[in-house]
Amino acid sequence: MSFDLTTRPWIPVLDRDGIQRELSLREVFEQAGRLRRIVGDLPTQEFALLRLLLAVAHDALQGPGDIDDWSDLWCDEQCFTPVGSYLDTHAVRFDLLDPVRPFFQTASLRTAKDEVFSLNRIVADVPNGEPFFSARMPGVERLTFAEAARWTVHAHAFDTSGIKTGSVGDERARSGKVYPLGVGWAGNLGGVFVEGRSLRETLLLNLVAADTANFEIDADDAPAWRREPCGPGGVDRAPTGVRDLYTWQSRRLRLHFDEHGVTGVVLGYGDPLHSRNRQHREPMSAWRRSTVQEKKLGESPVYLPREHDPERAAWRGIASLVATEPARGQGGEAAAFLRPAVLEWVARLVTEGELERGFLVRARVVAAQYGTQQSVIDEIVDDHVAMAVVLLHDQDRRYAEQAIAAVGDADRAVNALGDLATNLARAAGLLTQATRADSPYQRATALQNATALYTGQLCEGADYLWAQGLRTALHRRALDALMLLAEHTAQHSADPEPALDLLNQAADLDPENEGVYRRIIQLQITLGRDDAAHRTLSLLTERLAALDETPEPATLALLNQAPPTRKVPAGGPSSRR
Repeated sequence: MSFDLTTRPWIPVLDRDGIQRELSLREVFEQAGRLRRIVGDLPTQEFALLRLLLAVAHDALQGPGDIDDWSDLWCDEQCFTPVGSYLDTHAVRFDLLDPVRPFFQTASLRTAKDEVFSLNRIVADVPNGEPFFSARMPGVERLTFAEAARWTVHAHAFDTSGIKTGSVGDERARSGKVYPLGVGWAGNLGGVFVEGRSLRETLLLNLVAADTANFEIDADDAPAWRREPCGPGGVDRAPTGVRDLYTWQSRRLRLHFDEHGVTGVVLGYGDPLHSRNRQHREPMSAWRRSTVQEKKLGESPVYLPREHDPERAAWRGIASLVATEPARGQGGEAAAFLRPAVLEWVARLVTEGELERGFLVRARVVAAQYGTQQSVIDEIVDDHVAMAVVLLHDQDRRYAEQAIAAVGDADRAVNALGDLATNLARAAGLLTQATRADSPYQRATALQNATALYTGQLCEGADYLWAQGLRTALHRRALDALMLLAEHTAQHSADPEPALDLLNQAADLDPENEGVYRRIIQLQITLGRDDAAHRTLSLLTERLAALDETPEPATLALLNQAPPTRKVPAGGPSSRR
């Protein structure tokens, strides 16, 4: 039996008409200009398949060696024509079912008991032991050959860690088991790639030239199908470049099948690869400096892949995509973060004029977040930021700085809105507590806490339509809380002065509220401050006149009924309004 991946359809794509179909490797490159993108069963599968296509393109085109080579490819609509003959040459290594050299598999792989395991082990949307929210309930009994090919590529890229069954010939096996050696290579990354308007553009935009600064591709770099087939166990070696990393054999795998499809799998660990300081080899991830690892290893600097936060939208992390930071900062200090090399490459394209400044791309971020000692996939990150490539321009940083500043403003606005929502909920709860309080002290405490939450008008000075109704409601609630607290204080305190202070705050909050002034006048009269009461009435009259209004008769009557002025002893209550 045979399933030739170069001629049989197995890669799911979306064309420009929005129709999804499956194509062979050969057809994908032949039709790349008419296709929108690869689609997969999961975003991580799309990422893994794209890296496979890039490995084919790099190897078939033998480059690009520099930006001039890339420019020739970009201008040539038939730039992928050499891929056809390349696939003819290596077709034997792309047969999924070959008995000697099956694609991305080890033909002799077996356990000591000749066990064959469920396909759940390679199908990432069926978590081991927890298939309850999968469309494949209760598990995967059979896969088509096309599906199995996709999940085989995905397993090498994103397979989970954990204890795996040892294979015959794997020297790492102990009592039939191999203990955790980490996730598939791409699972370590905060995956980033650049999407163009078509799959052709996407492939070319991510085709990093060999002469890219701070990036290394060895002359003998080769993908998995140009290397000797892997035997059981792993080989501890360093990667030679992108072709090697894009097809890194992080697992040993063997599919079991019949004439109708794949029925089981044997899966074990393959070639180990740590992620430290791979920024010169791996272009599809940002990197962060790890002081913890530096102390542990006694070397500096140490960079690790910068993982994506599933709780944080990609646009909020735009600084990590467009901001440039020299490899060495002031005083020779290593940079805290490094931008993905694939974005450094696109930055070079726009800086040197190969791409127009207004050319639009999408920076896609794709990653797996693992849980429970990396033995399960908890979440998959899939997001994008659409941008003009001018944001990546190395010499003109104005637009990038404006974008970063705008995101910072939005972040602060989101935080402020969150604080506002929290304070609104607290204020509502405190006012409810005040009305239900069992004692005067509890009522006063609730009202004091509620009034302290109001520090000014919402979006003061800004004419936002959405804020107007909310601003008025908040203002009214704050005023009501102050008035309630003032009345409570007047009733339960021997000294009316604190109540007067609260009323003055209420008057500052609502300078045209006659009810507030009326209550101030009443307290001033109680304190024997008739002159202050007259000044308060004059102030009210002046403010109402600006509104073409006059004080109500009930307010004027307060002073007509005022008793003779009493002298306040020295050191007594002040004469504030």
